[in-house]
Amino acid sequence: MSYFVYILECADESFYVGCTNDLEKRINQHNNLKSGAHYTKLRRPVVLKHKEKFNTLKDARKRESEIKGWRREKKLDLMK
Repeated sequence: MSYFVYILECADESFYVGCTNDLEKRINQHNNLKSGAHYTKLRRPVVLKHKEKFNTLKDARKRESEIKGWRREKKLDLMK
């Protein structure tokens, strides 16, 4: 199984960083369902801006945490 760390851009131009094993399903949840994150429910629609693939959940969570700690400018550089 593969895991993804992803960055979404919300309608208010803020970013959301998350982790999942089913990227397509998770983006659909963020945009359309009650099971999406509270943060993105208030800022729909969201657009996928970046993704990274990992072999283990541990590695994906570590990377997610790292990116969440970054300032906006560094996230923008990553997405280029």
